[in-house]
Amino acid sequence: MSTVSAGPGGPVGGGAPARRGQLFRLKSVDAIVAQHEEQGGHGLRRSMSLLQLTALSIGATLGTGIFVILGEAVPLAGPAVVLGFVLAAVTALFSALSYAELAGSIPVSGSSYSYTYATMGELVAWVCGWCLMLEYGVSVAAVAVGWGAYIDDLAANTVGTVLPEALSAPPGDGGVVNVPAIVVVLLAMALLLRGTSESAKVNTAMVVLKVGVLLFFCAVAFTAFRAGNLAPFVPMGVAGITAAASQAFFSYIGFDAASTAGDESRDPRRDLPRAIVLSLLVVTVVYCLVALAAVGAVPWPQISGSEAALADVLSIATGQTWTAVLLSIGAVIAIASVVLTVLYGQTRILYAMSRDGLVPPVFSKVSARRRIPVANTVIVSVLIALLAGLVPLGELANATSIGTLFAFALVNIGVVLLRRARPDLPRTFRTPLYPLTPVLGVLFCVLLVFGLGTATWLVFLAWMLVGLAVYAGYGYRHSALRTPPAGA
Repeated sequence: MSTVSAGPGGPVGGGAPARRGQLFRLKSVDAIVAQHEEQGGHGLRRSMSLLQLTALSIGATLGTGIFVILGEAVPLAGPAVVLGFVLAAVTALFSALSYAELAGSIPVSGSSYSYTYATMGELVAWVCGWCLMLEYGVSVAAVAVGWGAYIDDLAANTVGTVLPEALSAPPGDGGVVNVPAIVVVLLAMALLLRGTSESAKVNTAMVVLKVGVLLFFCAVAFTAFRAGNLAPFVPMGVAGITAAASQAFFSYIGFDAASTAGDESRDPRRDLPRAIVLSLLVVTVVYCLVALAAVGAVPWPQISGSEAALADVLSIATGQTWTAVLLSIGAVIAIASVVLTVLYGQTRILYAMSRDGLVPPVFSKVSARRRIPVANTVIVSVLIALLAGLVPLGELANATSIGTLFAFALVNIGVVLLRRARPDLPRTFRTPLYPLTPVLGVLFCVLLVFGLGTATWLVFLAWMLVGLAVYAGYGYRHSALRTPPAGA
């Protein structure tokens, strides 16, 4: 079976044309799938059901976003923040449908990295994988820092004490080391090392709990619902809804997590597309219910800018403090679930890149007993724990937005390219309204990317330059597709 095909650079010969050919050589879909199926009893264990895959994506998505973002989005749109969440969901849906098609066609662990390798070539695949490291790795560290803040809130509301700042913030942010951030990453690592099946079961339980807490919020808030709180419904006009949607969009990032589990799904071609779409639908319904309950229970100016909007809504609506404690518990569970699932996704993407030779082989070494990449999990977890505990992330965390949108755009483009190159390829899910859907997906990603600040762009460009240097120094030379120079 042929494993590669010539990319835009044409046949591989000598000199500069050979280098161009190497940079853009495609890894065929058949080769990608065959490589992952050949592992048999030596690869990752296929143990995840549709329910667990859906919970994986919900776990990676439903986290700090709804607990924090509502207070930031309400001032932009007033009660119409509900429409902002709907518009953000529609924006995410375009990319989710493209992810679903490619996940059903190329059911492996590499997510958008593998999809890009099959449609745009090695260099673009490396750039996509490097963006995913930013999306997954840095976002895990940032979310872990947020977990520490909620632990402090919970401790303050229950035992009346908090950790000293020296132990709850990194150097540069007023502290010495962020102990809670390190702890939650290492706890997630310990759980992942027990095995995929065990991790998936715990994550599913955490997802049920945090969805339950948010539904509890809705049930209580709707008892205080007043239609008058929704008037005027669109005080800032359509521009306000659009601004709120841009703010809310990043609450939907994470639905692609199921696509990192292609090698551990029992029936990846059938279940991966379903899990991606189902998770986005569940998250959208929960977000919209929570937003509507919040602005209906309390006049929106009272929760504008609040960092704990949901807890404030319940406190105002009920006059009780125990509700805030319950919301803090929900936030702690939600964030821990995000750390677990996104950390898992990062290790599986590195596993796929290592299989292709673009990162060291240690990341694709699988334990014969546990059937998981043990060294990969330990290395990634320790590095992220150090990042979360000792480094003020600042603009690096903000740059994850660009990395995510860049990967989303590539997936949308990949759907179009693969339809043209392999119209005969079996597809268990087809993006509806093709080619309009992937085209709109790209356009919405571009629109949101150019709405980000200059400082964020500069950090992202610096990150990409480092990535290209790593590829030139290691990935290009060790690529499994590399054709040695003549006479070598």
